[in-house]
Amino acid sequence: MNISKWQTYLVTQDGLSGDRSTTDVVEAAIDGGIDAVQLREKGASALERYELGRRIRSLTSDAGVPLIVNDRIDLAAAVDADGVHLGQSDLPVHVARERLGEEAVVGCSTSTVEEARAAERAGADYLGVGAIYGTSSKDVPDGKDGVGSERVAAIADAVDLPVIGIGGIDAANARPVVEAGATGVAVISAITAAEDPEAATATLGEVVADV
Repeated sequence: MNISKWQTYLVTQDGLSGDRSTTDVVEAAIDGGIDAVQLREKGASALERYELGRRIRSLTSDAGVPLIVNDRIDLAAAVDADGVHLGQSDLPVHVARERLGEEAVVGCSTSTVEEARAAERAGADYLGVGAIYGTSSKDVPDGKDGVGSERVAAIADAVDLPVIGIGGIDAANARPVVEAGATGVAVISAITAAEDPEAATATLGEVVADV
């Protein structure tokens, strides 16, 4: 799987989708040209995430779009996802590799050069770097929120893995992140909360591709 071509990456969050379902948002994002989808939905139960994951897996499979599951190795296996994305407090990268196999995609969230190098040594396939402009989607420790495009540049220079910037990114501020060395950008509200998620996805893709 060519992760270096993941220019736009949707992270789902039902609470921001208004009267639309997460599957509605994912379908619209696929129509808009999204390159990868991550099932997040941290507020949902394991069963709810499983059932939603199966529906999204059907959509992404039909469209040829990779599906990544946030945090949960077991859930990634259960819904036949393409891989898992792990945070610094989740199970280690090597455990995901052992459980999901060599073909699975394993991403890792990093905010520092040290974390990025450790994730690369552990066998991660790509890095999620942020929070670039700050985030309200989760609690982030001081020093890891609003790290800026400069941190993207430092990490991209330090490792040989694709870097995906995340945190407060939208079409208006995505360009500096990619110019700093990110392969692409991951967004939540820029697509999920948009009036027209399909158009928002397409616009974001045009900005990133133009760098």
